Amino acid sequence: MTTQQIILTITAISTGLIAGLFYAYSCSVTPGLGKLTDEAYLAAMQSINREILNPVFFAAFMGTLLLLPISTWLQYRLGTDSTFYLLLGATLAYAIGTFGVTMFGNVPLNEALDKFNIQAASAKDLANQRTMFENPWNSFHSIRTYANIVAFVLVVIACIRQSE
Repeated sequence: MTTQQIILTITAISTGLIAGLFYAYSCSVTPGLGKLTDEAYLAAMQSINREILNPVFFAAFMGTLLLLPISTWLQYRLGTDSTFYLLLGATLAYAIGTFGVTMFGNVPLNEALDKFNIQAASAKDLANQRTMFENPWNSFHSIRTYANIVAFVLVVIACIRQSE
């Protein structure tokens, strides 16, 4: 395997890991949390949002943001065939639809929720906070999940094309 093929393989793995994380969250965590009371939902989201900030997550999430353009550039050096355009599309889908939506959509909501004092809140305050958080957060999460799946599919196709 060439260095370019190794980097592309690692890129596919990291893109797939994040796509899988977001997909699994959409299929299991979100519906499960949706059934909780307001107080339990907000407490669970605060806990999840704090725990996701760890080196393992950051390695894949930020690593993908770095590896996709590197793989795209390495392919560009070989020529602008369909593999280059697949990787360029994957890079844009991930950078804008996954990373951008996370940073400018989900993260500000997470930060606002983190500052919310659940123990001091009334039932009405809890309901209002959940309403302000849950629907926008889930909408942003859906966008980043779809974008990441698109990026992953494009990288997989690029891997297949490169092996032909």
